[in-house]
Amino acid sequence: MKQLPPLNGLRAFDVAGRRLSFRAAAEELGVTQGAVAQQVRQLEAHLGVTLFDRLPKGLALTQSGRRYHSRIAAAFLELQEATADLRPEPGRVVISVTPTFAAKWLIPNLPDFSARHPDTDLRIMATEKISSFHSDGIDLAIRQGASPFGAALRAIRLFDQEIIAIASPYLPGVGQSGSAASLAGLPKIHDTHGLWAAFLAENGISDEAPRNLRLSQTALAIDAAAAGQGVALASRFLVERDLKAGRLIQIGEACLHGGQDFYLLSQRDRKSGAAIGTVTDWLVSRSPLLTT
Repeated sequence: MKQLPPLNGLRAFDVAGRRLSFRAAAEELGVTQGAVAQQVRQLEAHLGVTLFDRLPKGLALTQSGRRYHSRIAAAFLELQEATADLRPEPGRVVISVTPTFAAKWLIPNLPDFSARHPDTDLRIMATEKISSFHSDGIDLAIRQGASPFGAALRAIRLFDQEIIAIASPYLPGVGQSGSAASLAGLPKIHDTHGLWAAFLAENGISDEAPRNLRLSQTALAIDAAAAGQGVALASRFLVERDLKAGRLIQIGEACLHGGQDFYLLSQRDRKSGAAIGTVTDWLVSRSPLLTT
């Protein structure tokens, strides 16, 4: 029986083949980029075959590499499923979401899910990083993006990215009507999405604010707006509860459709258990795009 290639090299090749980047593979595996590149080189030396073409902006699988990767990826998936079958947790579902989606939509809606499905153990992984279905052990993910997401993923569009301007009704200069006329001079709260320039240009509004606030997450920007620190931009569905409760008001009727809608993602080639189906069906039932 011929000696099998080193397992670390196969794992590095599997991830690099999915991400087509040694840097992205290193982030997923939690090692250095140099370590991934070395493991792949050692695997290629062991096999006597070039698996990747090294390009200026990433990697491309060679014809041999593409054939080999499809079988190696299937083998790792089989190992993952075999381990899951050995230690079954039929009611557990791990979902990866951004911190803003977790704080402003998922957690406020969890009481409804728990009441309807008390036997399902929904575990939330809140992170800005791109999660891996393989190495992070997640079952579902909700991310912003634009279709298509690739043949390996099943994508369901849950929410539009309808960006609106929001502020506390008590922010000086707003008034109870929330008129758009005052938007130019109000302080703006920026987050990492950086949508203010496009929002103002789309709606023909100048920026005459004497000061601005910059934060790292949209959830923090929404909280700062509710605290009277200025005007923030957010997807409408994320602030619906605050709007209905009067903690926030929409400033004018202006909006921006950014094209980065919110999708529910899952692996197309993975067997979905009953619990994953339960969570998927519940999320779909809460989507205004799929229930109207």
